[in-house]
Amino acid sequence: MGKDIVLLLLSIYCTIQEGVGFTQAVDNDFTFSLPAGHKECFFQPMKKDATLEIEYQVLDGASLDVDFTLLSPYGDVLISEVRQSDGVHTVETVDGDYQFCFDNTFSRMYEKVIFFELILDHINEEGTDQEDWKNYIIGTDLLDMKLEDILETINSVKGRLTKSVQLQTLLKAFEARDRNIQENNYNRVNFWSVVNLVVMVTVSVIQVYMLRSLFEDKRKSRP
Repeated sequence: MGKDIVLLLLSIYCTIQEGVGFTQAVDNDFTFSLPAGHKECFFQPMKKDATLEIEYQVLDGASLDVDFTLLSPYGDVLISEVRQSDGVHTVETVDGDYQFCFDNTFSRMYEKVIFFELILDHINEEGTDQEDWKNYIIGTDLLDMKLEDILETINSVKGRLTKSVQLQTLLKAFEARDRNIQENNYNRVNFWSVVNLVVMVTVSVIQVYMLRSLFEDKRKSRP
């Protein structure tokens, strides 16, 4: 009997998901290299009354900074940041293509490795009547739990799993940036250690030469 109830719940869930669909956030992340003196722009189509959240981090490159700009479909500057290492921004959207750009033109020598993540919420909503799913329910009065509670629980679990994936992605980005910083510091320590060693050897050689020159008899012997 318990197995039959589970199968019935799964059947109802699949039917409702095909007929109506759940409103979920779409999560995308991307990592790319931005050469020195270049600017890179991306476009994201959005719908009205949706939410666009973008988070970026500079993972590698001198000073770990970049210029960031977010433009609306009408060309209005929504967000503009200068030489930042990271940022998180959320905007309510309208119909059209949103443009966000990463600018490294201020740097003439160093390229930057940039990670960004887009979280698109309510983008798949079609505005249909949410009560239509009740037409697919058959025999739910035999169940102890209400179908609304089941759907709420499923959506809650999915939302938390999605949030967990987002946090893990961000932690990976932080880890990559910290690792790059440590490797750069390691290379700097090695470089200056070699420089100090060369200076010490040079000074030692000069000191030995100077001391020997003090004790040398430079008078020429007469016949």
